[in-house]
Amino acid sequence: MEVVIAPADELAVLAAGHVDRLLRRKPDAVIGLATGSSPLKVYDELARRHAEEGLSFARARGFMLDEYVGLPADHPERYRTVIEKEIASRVGWAPEQVQGPDGLAADLPAASRAYEQAIAAAGGVDVQILGIGTDGHIAFNEPGSSLASRTRVKTLTRQTREDNARFFGGDVDAVPTHCLTQGLGTIMDARHLVLLATGRQKAEAVHQLVEGPVSAMWPATIMQMHPHATVLVDDAAAGRLQLADYYREAYASKPAWQGL
Repeated sequence: MEVVIAPADELAVLAAGHVDRLLRRKPDAVIGLATGSSPLKVYDELARRHAEEGLSFARARGFMLDEYVGLPADHPERYRTVIEKEIASRVGWAPEQVQGPDGLAADLPAASRAYEQAIAAAGGVDVQILGIGTDGHIAFNEPGSSLASRTRVKTLTRQTREDNARFFGGDVDAVPTHCLTQGLGTIMDARHLVLLATGRQKAEAVHQLVEGPVSAMWPATIMQMHPHATVLVDDAAAGRLQLADYYREAYASKPAWQGL
Protein backbone atom coordinates (compact mmCIF):
# COMPACT_ATOMS: atom_id res chain seq x y z
CA MET A 1 0.00 0.00 0.00
CA GLU A 2 1.32 3.42 -0.97
CA VAL A 3 0.39 6.46 1.12
CA VAL A 4 0.70 9.93 -0.39
CA ILE A 5 0.25 12.98 1.87
CA ALA A 6 -0.35 16.25 0.02
CA PRO A 7 -2.84 19.16 -0.23
CA ALA A 8 -6.32 18.15 -1.42
CA ASP A 9 -6.02 19.90 -4.79
CA GLU A 10 -2.72 18.12 -5.49
CA LEU A 11 -4.25 14.76 -4.56
CA ALA A 12 -7.04 15.31 -7.08
CA VAL A 13 -4.52 16.11 -9.82
CA LEU A 14 -2.53 12.96 -8.96
CA ALA A 15 -5.62 10.74 -9.14
CA ALA A 16 -6.93 12.36 -12.32
CA GLY A 17 -3.48 12.17 -13.88
CA HIS A 18 -3.39 8.45 -13.24
CA VAL A 19 -6.78 7.97 -14.92
CA ASP A 20 -5.60 10.18 -17.78
CA ARG A 21 -2.51 8.04 -18.41
CA LEU A 22 -4.59 4.87 -18.18
CA LEU A 23 -7.11 6.08 -20.78
CA ARG A 24 -4.43 7.25 -23.20
CA ARG A 25 -2.73 3.85 -22.91
CA LYS A 26 -5.94 1.81 -22.81
CA PRO A 27 -8.88 3.78 -24.31
CA ASP A 28 -11.40 1.06 -23.40
CA ALA A 29 -10.42 1.03 -19.72
CA VAL A 30 -13.01 0.31 -17.03
CA ILE A 31 -13.19 2.91 -14.26
CA GLY A 32 -14.86 2.38 -10.91
CA LEU A 33 -16.78 5.47 -9.79
CA ALA A 34 -17.38 6.60 -6.22
CA THR A 35 -19.84 9.23 -5.02
CA GLY A 36 -19.67 11.44 -1.93
CA SER A 37 -17.43 14.48 -1.54
CA SER A 38 -14.03 12.73 -1.78
CA PRO A 39 -13.84 12.27 -5.57
CA LEU A 40 -15.42 15.57 -6.65
CA LYS A 41 -12.15 17.39 -7.25
CA VAL A 42 -10.93 14.38 -9.25
CA TYR A 43 -14.02 14.57 -11.46
CA ASP A 44 -13.48 18.32 -11.89
CA GLU A 45 -9.93 17.73 -13.08
CA LEU A 46 -10.96 14.91 -15.44
CA ALA A 47 -13.66 17.15 -16.92
CA ARG A 48 -11.09 19.91 -17.42
CA ARG A 49 -8.70 17.53 -19.18
CA HIS A 50 -11.54 16.31 -21.40
CA ALA A 51 -12.51 19.86 -22.37
CA GLU A 52 -9.04 21.39 -22.66
CA GLU A 53 -6.65 18.54 -23.42
CA GLY A 54 -8.74 16.13 -25.45
CA LEU A 55 -8.92 13.33 -22.89
CA SER A 56 -11.39 10.89 -24.43
CA PHE A 57 -13.86 8.68 -22.59
CA ALA A 58 -15.48 7.54 -25.84
CA ARG A 59 -14.52 3.88 -25.44
CA ALA A 60 -14.23 3.74 -21.65
CA ARG A 61 -16.73 2.11 -19.30
CA GLY A 62 -17.78 3.20 -15.82
CA PHE A 63 -19.20 1.17 -12.93
CA MET A 64 -20.63 2.76 -9.82
CA LEU A 65 -19.88 1.45 -6.33
CA ASP A 66 -23.36 1.67 -4.88
CA GLU A 67 -26.89 3.02 -5.05
CA TYR A 68 -29.64 3.86 -2.60
CA VAL A 69 -32.64 1.54 -2.57
CA GLY A 70 -35.98 3.11 -3.33
CA LEU A 71 -35.06 6.65 -4.36
CA PRO A 72 -37.11 7.70 -7.41
CA ALA A 73 -35.27 7.80 -10.73
CA ASP A 74 -35.51 11.61 -10.81
CA HIS A 75 -34.32 12.17 -7.23
CA PRO A 76 -31.30 14.54 -7.19
CA GLU A 77 -29.43 12.39 -4.66
CA ARG A 78 -29.91 9.12 -6.50
CA TYR A 79 -26.32 8.11 -7.16
CA ARG A 80 -26.95 7.49 -10.86
CA THR A 81 -28.10 11.12 -11.07
CA VAL A 82 -25.09 12.35 -9.09
CA ILE A 83 -22.60 10.49 -11.31
CA GLU A 84 -24.34 11.81 -14.43
CA LYS A 85 -24.06 15.37 -13.11
CA GLU A 86 -20.55 15.24 -11.64
CA ILE A 87 -18.66 13.28 -14.30
CA ALA A 88 -20.56 11.39 -17.03
CA SER A 89 -22.24 14.37 -18.72
CA ARG A 90 -19.06 16.44 -18.45
CA VAL A 91 -16.84 13.97 -20.32
CA GLY A 92 -19.25 12.86 -23.03
CA TRP A 93 -20.05 9.47 -21.55
CA ALA A 94 -23.18 7.99 -23.11
CA PRO A 95 -25.70 6.64 -20.55
CA GLU A 96 -25.11 3.02 -21.57
CA GLN A 97 -21.37 3.35 -20.88
CA VAL A 98 -21.93 3.93 -17.16
CA GLN A 99 -23.69 1.32 -15.06
CA GLY A 100 -24.79 1.18 -11.45
CA PRO A 101 -26.66 -1.22 -9.19
CA ASP A 102 -30.42 -1.04 -9.74
CA GLY A 103 -31.84 0.30 -6.50
CA LEU A 104 -35.35 0.27 -7.97
CA ALA A 105 -35.31 -3.41 -8.99
CA ALA A 106 -38.21 -5.56 -7.85
CA ASP A 107 -35.75 -8.38 -7.10
CA LEU A 108 -32.74 -6.83 -5.39
CA PRO A 109 -30.72 -10.05 -4.95
CA ALA A 110 -31.15 -10.79 -8.67
CA ALA A 111 -30.11 -7.23 -9.51
CA SER A 112 -27.02 -7.70 -7.37
CA ARG A 113 -26.03 -10.87 -9.20
CA ALA A 114 -26.64 -9.19 -12.55
CA TYR A 115 -24.36 -6.33 -11.57
CA GLU A 116 -21.55 -8.69 -10.65
CA GLN A 117 -21.97 -10.38 -14.04
CA ALA A 118 -21.88 -7.03 -15.86
CA ILE A 119 -18.58 -6.06 -14.23
CA ALA A 120 -17.08 -9.43 -15.10
CA ALA A 121 -18.34 -9.22 -18.70
CA ALA A 122 -16.63 -5.84 -19.07
CA GLY A 123 -13.32 -7.44 -18.10
CA GLY A 124 -13.20 -6.15 -14.53
CA VAL A 125 -12.35 -2.72 -13.17
CA ASP A 126 -8.95 -1.28 -14.09
CA VAL A 127 -8.89 1.50 -11.51
CA GLN A 128 -11.40 1.91 -8.69
CA ILE A 129 -11.81 5.36 -7.14
CA LEU A 130 -12.79 5.19 -3.47
CA GLY A 131 -13.63 7.37 -0.50
CA ILE A 132 -13.83 6.29 3.13
CA GLY A 133 -16.47 6.89 5.80
CA THR A 134 -15.68 8.11 9.28
CA ASP A 135 -16.42 4.58 10.53
CA GLY A 136 -14.07 3.01 7.98
CA HIS A 137 -16.62 1.89 5.40
CA ILE A 138 -15.81 1.83 1.70
CA ALA A 139 -18.69 1.85 -0.75
CA PHE A 140 -21.54 1.03 1.65
CA ASN A 141 -19.75 -1.87 3.34
CA GLU A 142 -20.53 -0.94 6.93
CA PRO A 143 -18.56 -2.20 9.97
CA GLY A 144 -19.12 -5.92 10.33
CA SER A 145 -19.27 -6.54 6.59
CA SER A 146 -17.77 -9.79 5.35
CA LEU A 147 -14.30 -9.23 3.93
CA ALA A 148 -15.25 -11.58 1.07
CA SER A 149 -18.67 -9.99 0.37
CA ARG A 150 -20.09 -9.43 -3.11
CA THR A 151 -22.69 -6.96 -4.41
CA ARG A 152 -25.73 -7.14 -2.13
CA VAL A 153 -28.35 -5.26 -0.10
CA LYS A 154 -27.01 -3.52 3.01
CA THR A 155 -28.63 -1.63 5.87
CA LEU A 156 -26.94 1.72 6.47
CA THR A 157 -25.75 2.57 9.97
CA ARG A 158 -27.10 5.58 11.79
CA GLN A 159 -23.62 7.16 11.55
CA THR A 160 -23.55 6.84 7.76
CA ARG A 161 -27.04 8.26 7.43
CA GLU A 162 -26.10 11.19 9.68
CA ASP A 163 -22.94 11.78 7.64
CA ASN A 164 -24.98 11.78 4.41
CA ALA A 165 -27.82 13.91 5.75
CA ARG A 166 -26.00 17.01 4.47
CA PHE A 167 -26.96 15.90 0.96
CA PHE A 168 -30.63 15.68 2.02
CA GLY A 169 -31.04 19.12 3.51
CA GLY A 170 -29.74 17.97 6.89
CA ASP A 171 -32.68 15.61 7.40
CA VAL A 172 -31.34 12.21 8.46
CA ASP A 173 -34.82 10.70 8.12
CA ALA A 174 -34.78 11.52 4.40
CA VAL A 175 -31.68 9.37 3.88
CA PRO A 176 -32.66 5.88 2.74
CA THR A 177 -32.09 3.02 5.16
CA HIS A 178 -30.98 0.50 2.54
CA CYS A 179 -28.64 0.40 -0.43
CA LEU A 180 -27.14 -1.90 -3.01
CA THR A 181 -23.36 -1.92 -2.79
CA GLN A 182 -20.41 -3.67 -4.32
CA GLY A 183 -18.97 -5.99 -1.70
CA LEU A 184 -15.45 -5.86 -0.31
CA GLY A 185 -14.59 -8.93 -2.37
CA THR A 186 -15.94 -7.21 -5.49
CA ILE A 187 -13.87 -4.08 -4.82
CA MET A 188 -10.76 -6.16 -4.21
CA ASP A 189 -11.10 -7.63 -7.71
CA ALA A 190 -10.23 -4.24 -9.24
CA ARG A 191 -6.68 -4.08 -10.55
CA HIS A 192 -5.84 -0.79 -8.79
CA LEU A 193 -7.54 0.86 -5.82
CA VAL A 194 -7.16 4.63 -5.37
CA LEU A 195 -8.68 6.00 -2.16
CA LEU A 196 -8.93 9.70 -1.33
CA ALA A 197 -9.59 11.15 2.12
CA THR A 198 -9.39 14.72 3.36
CA GLY A 199 -10.20 16.44 6.63
CA ARG A 200 -9.60 15.77 10.29
CA GLN A 201 -12.87 13.83 10.62
CA LYS A 202 -11.33 11.06 8.47
CA ALA A 203 -8.09 10.80 10.48
CA GLU A 204 -9.03 7.82 12.66
CA ALA A 205 -10.46 5.87 9.73
CA VAL A 206 -7.29 6.54 7.70
CA HIS A 207 -5.13 5.46 10.63
CA GLN A 208 -7.02 2.18 10.93
CA LEU A 209 -7.00 1.67 7.15
CA VAL A 210 -3.23 2.05 6.83
CA GLU A 211 -1.81 0.99 10.18
CA GLY A 212 -4.49 -0.97 12.00
CA PRO A 213 -5.19 -4.71 11.90
CA VAL A 214 -7.30 -6.10 9.06
CA SER A 215 -10.75 -6.32 10.58
CA ALA A 216 -14.39 -6.32 9.57
CA MET A 217 -14.85 -3.60 12.21
CA TRP A 218 -12.92 -1.27 9.88
CA PRO A 219 -13.92 -2.60 6.45
CA ALA A 220 -11.42 -0.49 4.48
CA THR A 221 -8.54 -2.34 6.14
CA ILE A 222 -9.06 -5.14 3.59
CA MET A 223 -7.14 -2.85 1.22
CA GLN A 224 -3.95 -3.85 3.05
CA MET A 225 -4.31 -7.20 1.27
CA HIS A 226 -4.51 -5.67 -2.22
CA PRO A 227 -1.40 -5.87 -4.45
CA HIS A 228 -1.87 -2.33 -5.82
CA ALA A 229 -3.55 0.10 -3.44
CA THR A 230 -2.92 3.85 -3.26
CA VAL A 231 -4.13 6.04 -0.38
CA LEU A 232 -4.18 9.80 -1.06
CA VAL A 233 -4.68 11.96 2.04
CA ASP A 234 -4.19 15.56 3.09
CA ASP A 235 -2.35 16.60 6.27
CA ALA A 236 -5.54 16.66 8.33
CA ALA A 237 -6.62 13.16 7.33
CA ALA A 238 -3.05 11.97 7.95
CA GLY A 239 -3.05 13.42 11.45
CA ARG A 240 -3.21 10.05 13.24
CA LEU A 241 -0.66 8.20 11.09
CA GLN A 242 2.27 7.07 13.19
CA LEU A 243 4.52 6.60 10.15
CA ALA A 244 3.54 9.84 8.39
CA ASP A 245 7.15 11.05 8.13
CA TYR A 246 8.17 7.78 6.50
CA TYR A 247 5.31 7.97 3.99
CA ARG A 248 6.39 11.50 3.04
CA GLU A 249 10.01 10.42 2.69
CA ALA A 250 9.13 7.36 0.63
CA TYR A 251 6.99 9.34 -1.79
CA ALA A 252 9.60 12.10 -2.15
CA SER A 253 12.19 9.44 -3.04
CA LYS A 254 9.96 7.61 -5.52
CA PRO A 255 11.22 7.34 -9.14
CA ALA A 256 9.10 9.56 -11.37
CA TRP A 257 8.52 6.77 -13.88
CA GLN A 258 6.57 4.68 -11.37
CA GLY A 259 3.52 6.95 -11.20
CA LEU A 260 0.88 5.86 -8.72
